[in-house]
Amino acid sequence: MTETIIAFFYEYSEWAITVSIILNIVIAILGLVPSVFLTAANIVFFGFWTGTLISFIGEAIGALVSFVLYRKGFKRVSRQKLEKYPLVVRLLSAKGKEAFVILFSLRMLPFVPSGLVTFAGAIGAVSVTVFVLASSIGKIPALLLEAYSVYNITEWNTEGKIILGIIAAACLFGILKKRLFS
Repeated sequence: MTETIIAFFYEYSEWAITVSIILNIVIAILGLVPSVFLTAANIVFFGFWTGTLISFIGEAIGALVSFVLYRKGFKRVSRQKLEKYPLVVRLLSAKGKEAFVILFSLRMLPFVPSGLVTFAGAIGAVSVTVFVLASSIGKIPALLLEAYSVYNITEWNTEGKIILGIIAAACLFGILKKRLFS
């Protein structure tokens, strides 16, 4: 997927930034598709800092667009599916400063799906302003970590090999834990 996006960026370089941001918006709306392949394409095509900045802008706009769409379309949805994430459930009734802290915290946690956080914020009581600020600021450390990891993996240097080793070990641990304790 990353190679296809990079090829498109080279073919239509004058549209690369716009396409990247639009793809981030689509990914955010879908809610379940990881953005790491787009971050990788941005870093390879634009360079580390510019690619990371474009990814950040796209993810921030994508979070806002999906928040507004989710709020309009899913405000009355049942909250049962969110119950396995206690912090997300707290977000549903949180407002102001408390909502900001919870959203910020959830955005920094890499194992909480971004779409789930956006969805919970949208059907909850949080304002658009608090959502955008907390979500955008919370994405910065997570996106920098993702960009650093992607960069080192694509460069295939020592750090990249270590990162892949840790990811592989975590996946193996997760699979074994699920099979042994299910």
